[in-house]
Amino acid sequence: MNVNEILSQLTQITVQYGPKLLGAIIVFLIGIRLIKVLTKSISKLMEKSQIDPTLKPFIRSIINALLQVLLVISVLSMVGIEMTSFIAILGAAGLAVGLALSGTLQNFAGGVVILLLKPFKVGDFIEAQGFMGVVKEIQIFNTILKTPDNKTIFVPNGGLSTNSVTNFSTEPFRRVDFSFGIGYGESVEKAKKVLSEIIAADTRIINEPAEPFIAVSELADSSVNFVVRVWAKTEDYWGVHFDMNEKVYNEFNKNNIEIPFPQVSVHMNK
Repeated sequence: MNVNEILSQLTQITVQYGPKLLGAIIVFLIGIRLIKVLTKSISKLMEKSQIDPTLKPFIRSIINALLQVLLVISVLSMVGIEMTSFIAILGAAGLAVGLALSGTLQNFAGGVVILLLKPFKVGDFIEAQGFMGVVKEIQIFNTILKTPDNKTIFVPNGGLSTNSVTNFSTEPFRRVDFSFGIGYGESVEKAKKVLSEIIAADTRIINEPAEPFIAVSELADSSVNFVVRVWAKTEDYWGVHFDMNEKVYNEFNKNNIEIPFPQVSVHMNK
C-alpha cells in the first residue's frame, strides 16, 4: 500500500467519522458542564427542602455518577458504537471489576445500610474503628469525621456498618462518673458533705433521670475511695467533668481533707 492509498483511506475515515467524533466531543464537554450545573441546582433544592442532612451528600453523589454514565453511553452512541454489544461488554467488565473491588462494593453497601438504619447522622459525635469525632458527611464509600483536634478522617462505610459504633449524641442526658479518694483517718461524713455541696452548687447537674449518687466504693491500699455519679445534658458533659475535678481538689484542700497519693518507703541496710 503506497502513500496515496493511505492518505485516501485516512481522508475517507476522516470524512466518515470526523463530524461524528467532533460532535461527540462537543456533546461530552457540554454534558459535563450541564451535569455540574444540574448537580449544584439539586444541592440548592435539597438545602431548601426538609431532606435529612445525612442523605444530601449521598443523593448528590449518586445522581452525579448516574448522569455521567448516561452521558458516556450517549457519546458512544453518537460515534457509532453498537450499544447492545457495548452493554454486554460493560456487564462482563463490571463483573470482573466487581470481583476485584469487592471491598469498595462492601463500602457502598455499608453506606446504604447506614442511611437506611441511621445509627448516626451528620453532626453526631461518635466513636468507631478506633476514631472519635463529629460526623461531617456521609458519602457513598466513606464517612468523614472531624476530630476534636481538627483532623479529618475518612472511615470506610463497610466497617462502620458491620462493627460497633458508639454514638454519644443520641441521648439528651449522660451520666458523669467520678472517683475521689481521701486518706485513712479522714471523716467520711465530712467528705460526703463537701461533695454534696459542690454538686448542689453546679446548676448543670440535674436530678433526672436519677439523683446524684455518692458512696464509699473501695477501701484501697492508701485511700478511702468514693464513687460519685451525676447526670447532665449531653452538651454539658465535659464541662461538668473537668470543673468537678478542679472544685473537689480545691474544696478538699480548703476543708483540710487529705487527698492521698502513692508513697514508697525505702530502707537502706549498711
